[in-house]
Amino acid sequence: MTDYAQQRQAMVDSQLRVNKVTDPRILTAMLELPREKFVPAGRAALAYLDEDIPLRAPAASKPARYLIEPMVLARLVQALSLSESDHVLDVGSASGYSAALLSRLAKSVVALEEDAELAPIATRLLSNVANVKVVSGVLSAGWPKDGPYDAILLQGSVEIVPEALTDSLKDGGRLVAVVGSGRSAKAMLYLRSDKVISSRPIFDAAIPPLPGFIRPPQFVF
Repeated sequence: MTDYAQQRQAMVDSQLRVNKVTDPRILTAMLELPREKFVPAGRAALAYLDEDIPLRAPAASKPARYLIEPMVLARLVQALSLSESDHVLDVGSASGYSAALLSRLAKSVVALEEDAELAPIATRLLSNVANVKVVSGVLSAGWPKDGPYDAILLQGSVEIVPEALTDSLKDGGRLVAVVGSGRSAKAMLYLRSDKVISSRPIFDAAIPPLPGFIRPPQFVF
């Protein structure tokens, strides 16, 4: 029988602590959260590997979706510097693992998912987490009706961060996203000060893309 508690400890010790994840709240939460419950049953044994775990294969015009690797998720969440009073938007929450993590660090979490297969899974797995609300909608549009937010997390790489998301930040709000693809991708931290959005790179990262965040083609004469 698989010892998931032992695998969680190994993940924290060999993937998180050695890669600059220092927030004890994040380490404790990821040590306790049963990540194996948020992946397909046939992949449960892979849940704690330092790689992106497929949740759904590509179908028709829908790209595959993934549970992003633990180290990247932990460092993105750490960069948000969450407090217990924060209201957070989790964009592309997939099966709900990231929202479950955020729920232990913030006051309230809105878990946004547009995939018709994944949203019901997140709803079921998070049904007993009182401070998480799972909603269905277009990821790139955000969820302004429950905003503004202190923090926004994007669960996949993007070509652009839409204004619809940065407009949903409170003054002083933070957004983290992996921007770009392959080895050129960077985890970026966006900060809102009044009406000004600033950004800076925080670490190199390469994770699968979120659907709908493609840069519009530029018109050329």
